[in-house]
Amino acid sequence: MPFIAPTQLKTSYDVIIVGAGSGGCVVARRLIDQTNARVLLVEAGRADHNAALLLDPTAWIPLAGGDYDWGLSYAPNPRLNNRRIPSPRGKVLGGSSAINAMMWYRGHPADYDRWDVPGWAWEDCLPAFKRCETWEEGPSDLRGGDGPLRINRSPDPHPVALAMIEGMAELGYARLDDPNGHSNDGVGLANYNIDAGKRWSSATGYLEPVLAHPNLSIVTETRAKRIIIEHDKAVAAELIIDDQPFVVEASSQIVLAAGAFETPRLLTLSGLADESALRRLGIDTQVHLPGVGQNLQDHPLLRAVNFRAKIPSGPTRDNGGGAIANVCSHSGRTQPDVHMLPIQQASGGPDLRQAYDTSGNVFALAPGVMDTKSVGSVTVTGDSPDDPLIIAPNFFDHSDDWQAMRFGVRLARDVARTKAFEHLYDGLAAPASLETDEEIDDFIRLACATFFHCCGTAKMGAAGDRMAVVDAGLNVLGVDGLMVADASIIPIIPTCNTHAPVTMIGERAADFLIDDLARHGFCSAVANSQAVPA
Repeated sequence: MPFIAPTQLKTSYDVIIVGAGSGGCVVARRLIDQTNARVLLVEAGRADHNAALLLDPTAWIPLAGGDYDWGLSYAPNPRLNNRRIPSPRGKVLGGSSAINAMMWYRGHPADYDRWDVPGWAWEDCLPAFKRCETWEEGPSDLRGGDGPLRINRSPDPHPVALAMIEGMAELGYARLDDPNGHSNDGVGLANYNIDAGKRWSSATGYLEPVLAHPNLSIVTETRAKRIIIEHDKAVAAELIIDDQPFVVEASSQIVLAAGAFETPRLLTLSGLADESALRRLGIDTQVHLPGVGQNLQDHPLLRAVNFRAKIPSGPTRDNGGGAIANVCSHSGRTQPDVHMLPIQQASGGPDLRQAYDTSGNVFALAPGVMDTKSVGSVTVTGDSPDDPLIIAPNFFDHSDDWQAMRFGVRLARDVARTKAFEHLYDGLAAPASLETDEEIDDFIRLACATFFHCCGTAKMGAAGDRMAVVDAGLNVLGVDGLMVADASIIPIIPTCNTHAPVTMIGERAADFLIDDLARHGFCSAVANSQAVPA
């Protein structure tokens, strides 16, 4: 077993990976399979990714705010009644893939083309997407058949999910056999990283097969404070062990995969950020990178339009959803910007539950805005990794996002009134009415939450992009030996859940790193021959 206590850490490894989430697990696995490098994987959370609560697909909602969550919230938003919206992030081996809703989507091919970074168009990313997955129908020109993550449709779709598909078809929306096909425009059964009734996280798929490998060391419940830079090269990671600094050197590379909030913090504490922000924190500037912590993007989700049901909707299946819809909010769009999910039971945060009675037989539909134009930031407030972050995605700064959410609320209302829902629909439960723009706007202010798709805070950019933090090879600009492999590098948020894109980013980061290691003698026939089958 590669798990070691912090006191057992060596003082040097070939590669250090900070963060064992959707990106970090991938990089670790591919390095172990294809190189002879000694790899240290550092995770701030626990090792118990196989805890029963985490494996149960129906139990993911209570994970927010619990022992496996960082417990973060967004700054008060004046457009949303000054509410602080919780933003759950996984604090366990597997990261957010161990606590999320297990949905597996790649978005629209145009999402990647519009990144406008050489080597990152859809056709460049597709092979890495395919490499991630074992799709239930096997390999095709668009799907993978032998990857570490097992991706399946619901084996027994819930009646609410089936009704949403039929109801949207009544309204003229296309049926999708596969939302990860050539287009995601339409409605169909969901894709999940659920297999045999259990969550299939990045830790399960990528790490478990190599847990006995002697070249992999994993230390959990350990924070990284900063990366040490000498002569424009990342040479070591400073970890915190028993409240004391402990320096671990990296002979080749350090990879940051700590996520869209912690990666910009680590960069900042390492002197890699906007020099005026560093000056306020009393941190010496190593490289002036004004884009660090900027460009924060997320998808606002309405939780949710709740409806009275004539009959009990039955026990929760899958993740409580079962289907997915992606649609255009107006005729001028060429790709979807509104997303909707069925929810098999009542859904909503404390403000909604206080305002409305959602007891009894209730189902819900949850619209969200997937092509957001509002942009925010993550601000580091001190020189300790324990100092609070100010996280402000600035939901609805751009009026187009509000108009799209209005459309989504009307869509949820209208779908529930179709013939497909006649056996269930018995009127609105929350809110009481959604007929006017004023009523819709009031409900958005009350019930808007997040899809948990934060990204963009260390963006990848082409040459000449002054806000870029990493180049097309995911190397931090101005520093040798330091890469980023998580959601923070995403320049423009894709129109989907971010687990699949971040896993793809991890695959591509591993490719770049393996090429670099090969040039330095770390790849060998022995290492390749010992690769563990997915």
